[in-house]
Amino acid sequence: MSVSAAPTASAPQRARSAQWAVSALFFGFGLLFATLGLNIPGLREALGLSDTQVGFALLGVSVGSLISMPLTGRWVERWGSHRLTRAGALLTFSALLLPFFSTSLPTLILAFGVLGLFNGVLDVSLSAQGVTVEQAAGRPLMSRLHAFYSLGGLGGALLGGLLVGRVLPLQHITTVTVLILLLAAWGLPRLLPDAKPTPQTAGEAAAQQPTRAGLSQQPTRAGLSSRALMLGGLCFLGMLTEGANYDWAAIYYRDVLGVQAGKVAWGYGAFVGAMALGRWFGDRFRAWIGDLAAVRGGSLLAAAGLALALLWPHPVTSTLGFALSGLGLSNVVPVMYSVAGHALAGRGIATVATIGHAGFLLGPPAIGFLSDQVGLQLALAVAAAGAALVGLLAGQVFRQLRSS
Repeated sequence: MSVSAAPTASAPQRARSAQWAVSALFFGFGLLFATLGLNIPGLREALGLSDTQVGFALLGVSVGSLISMPLTGRWVERWGSHRLTRAGALLTFSALLLPFFSTSLPTLILAFGVLGLFNGVLDVSLSAQGVTVEQAAGRPLMSRLHAFYSLGGLGGALLGGLLVGRVLPLQHITTVTVLILLLAAWGLPRLLPDAKPTPQTAGEAAAQQPTRAGLSQQPTRAGLSSRALMLGGLCFLGMLTEGANYDWAAIYYRDVLGVQAGKVAWGYGAFVGAMALGRWFGDRFRAWIGDLAAVRGGSLLAAAGLALALLWPHPVTSTLGFALSGLGLSNVVPVMYSVAGHALAGRGIATVATIGHAGFLLGPPAIGFLSDQVGLQLALAVAAAGAALVGLLAGQVFRQLRSS
C-alpha cells in the first residue's frame, strides 16, 4: 500500500501567501520608523542635543544605508531577494533598540549607522521581493504593498499617542521590537525565490506592466543606466519630502505648534494615514490615470499640503496639510519602484533605490542643519520645494524614458 505525498500549495496560493508575508514585513518596517521618529524628541532631550546634532546623528542612518544599498543589488542577484530579506529583516528589526542605549552623541551616531547598514539591505531586498511577488501574481501590487508600510506608520503613530509621555522610551521601543520580530518570524518563511527570467519571459513581464505613460519597458542588464539615473533623481526629490514628513513632523508639532505629549503624533498620523489610504487604492488609480499623471499630480498635491501646514501653523490646518502631503506622495515612490523593478535588472533597482533613498536619508539631517539656522518652518519649505520639482520635472523625464 503506497502512501501519497502531502499536497503542496499551488503557485497562486504560494503567491498569495508571499504577498501577505511581504505586506507584514512592510508593516513592521513602517512601525519601526514610526516608533523611531516619535521618540526622536525624547532622545534629543535625554542626551541634551540641538537640532543640528540630531540631524548629524540621523546622518548615521543615511551613511550606513547608502553603503549597503548598492552592495545589496549584487547580493540579490547572487543569493536571491528572499534570502537577503530574511537577513535584513531580522537585523534591522533588532537594531531598533540600539539608539536607545546610547549615552552620548558619538554612540548615538554609531547606533544609527548600524541601523542604517541593516536598513539598506532590507530596503532594497524587500522591494525586490515585492517585484518577485508582483511577477508571481501577474498583476500590479507595489502600491498595495507599500500601503502596509504606511499602515505600519499609522499603527506606530496610534501606539505612540498612547505610550509617548506615559512610559519610558525604552519600554516603548522594546514592545515594538518584540511585535515586529514576531511579524518577521511569521512572514519570512513564506517569501518566494526570485525567478530567473530568460530574455523572452522578461520581455513578456515588462509588456504586462502599465504602459499608459508610454515608458520604455525593455529590460536592461546595466544597473547604472540613464533610465535608472532619471528615475532615481525623481525618487530622490520625492523621498526627500517623505523623509522630512516622517522625521520632523513630531518635532514640528512640539516646537512650532507647541503641543505636548501624545498630541505630537497628530501630524505624523495624518501623514501616514492618508498615505496608506492612497496606496491602498493606488494600483487601480494608476491603471485609470496612468503613471505620469499619478506622479505629477501627487507630487504637486504633496507640495501644496506641506505648504498649507507651514504657512498656517495651527494644529487643525497643519494636520490637514500633512494629510494632503501623505495622500499626494502615496504613489510617487511605488510607481518609480514598479517601473524600475520590471524594466531593470537587480542592480538597476538597487541604483534607483540608492539614489531615491539618498533623499529619504540625507533630507532629514539637512532639515536639522537648516532648522538651527533659519527655523524649522523655512527648513521644511525645502521639502515642499522638492515635491514641487517632481511635479515640474516628471513630464520631461517620462518623455526621455519614452524615447530611450
